[in-house]
Amino acid sequence: MSAPNDAARLDQIAHNAMLKYGLQPEWPPEAIAELGRLTTKLSSGAHDLRSLPWSSIDNDESRDLDQLEVCIDETPPRLLIAIADVDALVRRGSALDTHAQTNTTSVYTPARVFPMLPPELSTDRTSLNEREDRAALVIDMAIDDDGAVISSDVYPARVQNHAKLTYAAVAAWLEGDGPPPAPLASHADLAAQVKLQDRIASRLRTRREEQGALDFDRREVKPVMAGGDVTDLPTEEPNRARDLIESFMVAANGATATFLSSRGYPSIRRVVRSPERWPRIVDLARQNGASLPPAPDARALQSFLRAERAERPDDFSDLSLSVIKLLGRGEYVAEPPTGHFDGHFALAVSNYTHSTAPNRRFTDLVTQRLIKAALGGVTTPYQLPELSQLAAHCTKQEDAANKVERLVRKAAAALWMSNRVGEVFEGVVTGASAKGTWVRLRSPLVEGRVQRGEKGLDVGDRVRVRLLSTDPDQGFIDFARV
Repeated sequence: MSAPNDAARLDQIAHNAMLKYGLQPEWPPEAIAELGRLTTKLSSGAHDLRSLPWSSIDNDESRDLDQLEVCIDETPPRLLIAIADVDALVRRGSALDTHAQTNTTSVYTPARVFPMLPPELSTDRTSLNEREDRAALVIDMAIDDDGAVISSDVYPARVQNHAKLTYAAVAAWLEGDGPPPAPLASHADLAAQVKLQDRIASRLRTRREEQGALDFDRREVKPVMAGGDVTDLPTEEPNRARDLIESFMVAANGATATFLSSRGYPSIRRVVRSPERWPRIVDLARQNGASLPPAPDARALQSFLRAERAERPDDFSDLSLSVIKLLGRGEYVAEPPTGHFDGHFALAVSNYTHSTAPNRRFTDLVTQRLIKAALGGVTTPYQLPELSQLAAHCTKQEDAANKVERLVRKAAAALWMSNRVGEVFEGVVTGASAKGTWVRLRSPLVEGRVQRGEKGLDVGDRVRVRLLSTDPDQGFIDFARV
């Protein structure tokens, strides 16, 4: 019997990891049975916005399209984000909802995707697919010249995606490095629309950076599979189109949080608290000839990061990763409609929820139900104690999903690196605690554990390491400090 190829091996690793970390890799029979009984119906009372030049921009392989974008060239210009009405088919308490609440998120691995909802929904009936009429909730925002959202509203609508675009193609065109994507080449109004979106996104991003939103190097490895084997570990780079969508989603999530609190409804907020390891960030700045205040300050940190990116671009990736690790993870918290709101330190916002990906995240589906209750003027479907339990559960399951994704990426990297044992690499320490010390290589962007010579290392230290061994089934890549 022949040995399994990399794809089959990674698929089994991913399946086992889902179970290990408390996630369900398959849908229960009752959810599949329920799927077969669902019928789709567009709301007749919604605003009909299908004629607007909506488009989506996402990864090349994405089929679960959660949001569309369009800008209206008025004074001030308006930014409209349409969010797929997933709640129309996935009702609270249904078998599909129960499974979604168990996992709380889609899990993306090089082996396969474990979607939160069945593909028959997430890539078809609740996906904002090209040239298909769909029900949506629209977040309608007016943006001034300084990039501030000066007014906003949320309402149901019927929409149609006129162009399914991809990050790579749009970015190349916007930056003058490639031709316009086919839908834009054949429709001048769509091309003008995306140019307008780019200008609005630039305003939003500039304002966020002025307020202290942190600008990180967000490159990551994306294993390439061909013929059933891992053939390369290329780096996926951020680009102008990704920045455009990120700016739009941050604005939409902030407007949604404002909408719910203004209507007197609780919500689940996305929070990144002030970093506990701020003294180490201050120390890293000092090592680079800069100074930061003794207390956490997002604007001061952003100013330092911007200067370092400009002055030392080759070293910025290591510094950026170190700061990300020292900031700590994000979490979900339930908040009442009034009072003090925990903020998102990295985004420099104090009023922020997750609402723009209901096919992929359960928190966004919960938010959608809260919005509908607010629009209908009915009692909140989730009281604050239940929201608190859901927030804690979603944080826990998101951490589990991240562990699965990291494990399978490291397994793929271990397969690819297995013939490089003994080689020496440059890297930066990404974790240092009683549990162990980890380092990420500068090239390829692979992370592993330092098994020898780790004493005295801390996050942000640059080191040279020798690859000792790899164990794909465990996701182990082990190094020795040189």
